[in-house]
Amino acid sequence: MTNRETLLQEACKVTDAFQIRGHAVHVEPWGTGHINDTFAATYDQGGERRRYILQRVNKRIFNNIPALMNNIYRVTAHLRSKLAALPGHNPDRETLTIIPTRQEGLFLQTAAGEYWRAYIFIEGARTYDVIENRRQAYEAAKAFARFQRMLADLPPPPLYEILPDFHNTVKRFAKLEEAIKADVAGRVRECGPEIEFAMSLKSICETIVKALACGDVPWRVTHNDTKINNVMLDDVTGEAVCVIDLDSVMPGSVLYDFGDQVRTTVGHFQENERDLSKVFVDLDCFDSLVAGYLEEAVDFLNETEIELLPFSGLLITFTIGIRFLTDFLQGDVYFKTHRPGENLDRCRTQFALVRSIRANEAAMDAIVAKHWKSRKRG
Repeated sequence: MTNRETLLQEACKVTDAFQIRGHAVHVEPWGTGHINDTFAATYDQGGERRRYILQRVNKRIFNNIPALMNNIYRVTAHLRSKLAALPGHNPDRETLTIIPTRQEGLFLQTAAGEYWRAYIFIEGARTYDVIENRRQAYEAAKAFARFQRMLADLPPPPLYEILPDFHNTVKRFAKLEEAIKADVAGRVRECGPEIEFAMSLKSICETIVKALACGDVPWRVTHNDTKINNVMLDDVTGEAVCVIDLDSVMPGSVLYDFGDQVRTTVGHFQENERDLSKVFVDLDCFDSLVAGYLEEAVDFLNETEIELLPFSGLLITFTIGIRFLTDFLQGDVYFKTHRPGENLDRCRTQFALVRSIRANEAAMDAIVAKHWKSRKRG
């Protein structure tokens, strides 16, 4: 039996542990995430079929799952209370809904030490790994900015820092240097050009880290994994419905969030694209991204954050690139891979986008300035 088949059997076994009416009649793998194992479970509820999401949380990546789930509970409860007070909004559809276990827990820990959770399945909406049009860029950016805005008044205490220094590029670069020196998988010789390129940009790593340390950029409640496929878009209207994958919600900078939106939204290519001629900034998509983001964020961003919005795309793309390169050098121990060399391909894709962002820096600055002025006048 393969690992995939064993995991599917495990998913079937845990369905009865959650407060879901009826019984599961079908369980299937779902989504394209790199970290957790996700399944859609269909339940028979008196002749009516309804789906739920089951996830096995990656305990190797997340070493404090009770704190992680408490973060998600606090964030979703806060969002639900705000959405419930807004006419025409549906909290069950516009934020994740945790389904407790039959023992009233936020998650299930099995006898084997695995961690499982369940959510309501949001029907009539889907995610996209690659955007298909400018409207999707606009809607996704608007959704993430609204998410940040609605959590700006989350009551204390601060959320738990699930992944310390997750976007700290200085420390990410230090890990890359350690991986190059150790060369545990004997792969340094395969990626000389990528290592050389990374070293040429070492000086940009400290920009946002320093701005946070001195207070020029404030700490906020942020998502920290704002890929385009972490926003669900309505199948009919195309409007953003719900921000998902809240494992990394914690204190952070909106620049990291916006930067990852740039990385995953301004091009029409997969994260592991091998044909690097396809990897470039679509300035029209960037224009739509900025328009959607500032529509919701204009009232809470400060001037330093606005100034650094285009740079944030460069920095986060570079950061993810060196993370993929580090993982490749370490033997592919963090990100899931589906073929040999995939992490190196992912690194090359990110670095190609970095080159394109640098080439379009002036145009991107002008786009941000245009929308900022327009919103401030409005």
